[in-house]
Amino acid sequence: MQRCVWLLLTLLLSAPAFAAERIVSLAPSLSEIVIELGAAKQLVGVLDGGERPAALAGLPSVGRYGQLELETLLQLKPDLILLWPDSISAGQRKQLENFGIELLVAEPHKLATLADQFAEIGTRIGRPEQGRQLRQRFNAGMQALQQQYRREQPLRVFYQVWDKPLYTLGGQQIISDALRVCGAVNVFADLPQPAPQVSIESVIARNPEVILAGSGAELEGWKDWPSLTAVAQQQLWQVPDKGLERPSFQMLGATGKLCKVLAQAR
Repeated sequence: MQRCVWLLLTLLLSAPAFAAERIVSLAPSLSEIVIELGAAKQLVGVLDGGERPAALAGLPSVGRYGQLELETLLQLKPDLILLWPDSISAGQRKQLENFGIELLVAEPHKLATLADQFAEIGTRIGRPEQGRQLRQRFNAGMQALQQQYRREQPLRVFYQVWDKPLYTLGGQQIISDALRVCGAVNVFADLPQPAPQVSIESVIARNPEVILAGSGAELEGWKDWPSLTAVAQQQLWQVPDKGLERPSFQMLGATGKLCKVLAQAR
């Protein structure tokens, strides 16, 4: 009897005061998570950034990255806003906080944190079981990839975000964690900035064994630097799935594709 009472109290204390029914998402990745939880109908508005999933084709827009239309958002009367911190300015975030609308801030730096956010968002929008299932499947999938692709000596990888000027990813970016799952290491993992600008000389000094970039054209320029191990061994690869840059459940599949590419490296 005491155990039943304890379980009931645990459920009551862990449950939200109410499940959000009108959600505005301020990042494509967060919109994807809501869809993956089977709650697309609860979305009433989204911040645009790239091509929309078909499930969101008819939803009102509340602006674009860095350009939130506050008046439009307020007209939608959301009871929950899903926020990626960099998607709006600090000033607009402060305004949202002053309006008293509940904000759920999500910026995972690790894959395990992303998995926990599936459960957190699921609970908040009335889909707790779906959230727990997504977390379990995601963690199990990542663990399987890590076991399959582990290396005794991690593969040194330079992940190029842009070429002119040259940008990469710091160690706090979730893609660095995806590289780790694939038996690799970001050669600029020691940098704290999300997307630091680096020089060609610094890349040469760190001498990656593989270079990844968004397109073949971006990779072409590295052939002028044959002293690099990645160039000498012809390990210049295009990022196989841009879903790596959208932290949602689909990142499991994108990481699997990344692992397959890196497995080709000698």
